[in-house]
Amino acid sequence: MDILANVLVGLVAALHLYILVMEMFLWQKPAGMSFHGFDAELARRTASMAANQGLYNGFLAAGLVWGLVAGDPTGFAAQVFFLSCVIVAGVYGAVTANRRILVAQALPGAVALAAVLLAR
Repeated sequence: MDILANVLVGLVAALHLYILVMEMFLWQKPAGMSFHGFDAELARRTASMAANQGLYNGFLAAGLVWGLVAGDPTGFAAQVFFLSCVIVAGVYGAVTANRRILVAQALPGAVALAAVLLAR
């Protein structure tokens, strides 16, 4: 179960690194605009906001990686904390912006958190 939990935490970290890249570096490029369904003008007007969001996603990924490499009890606590942050961010995003975020962000975080807690 410990290996499964670590793999799931790693996948959630990778997801948030992907979001970082999309929001910080590809937002105004075709891949970023199609990812969010924005036209060039909207992408231009929201680029600084997206970069800020991307940075926060990078912090979530960094915290999850820290949780994977740190020894316990720090690693366990970091994983629980940052996965909880992922879930809260996903629920908030689903309520305020787009319901798809619940499945794309909160659900993977919740599954990983459950695995971490069960592996403990």
